[in-house]
Amino acid sequence: MRQLWFIGPLIAILVGVVWFAVHEWNAVEGPPIPGFGYVALLGGIFFSLLVGCGLMALVFYSSRHGYDDIGGNKRRD
Repeated sequence: MRQLWFIGPLIAILVGVVWFAVHEWNAVEGPPIPGFGYVALLGGIFFSLLVGCGLMALVFYSSRHGYDDIGGNKRRD
């Protein structure tokens, strides 16, 4: 029950943000986006996620193998 108090508002915010994004996307006047524009958009999203996930993987790898310790490579258990 306690998780519902956290998940419920987060889902409501997500629904509101998606509604706002769709509403604003459709409200913008201008020429239609050509096919290569959508390809560029998807490529940018893909490579942004790839770089972000790669950097997070490096952060976890570095932390787990003790590279972030002050004294060098020594691990404290």
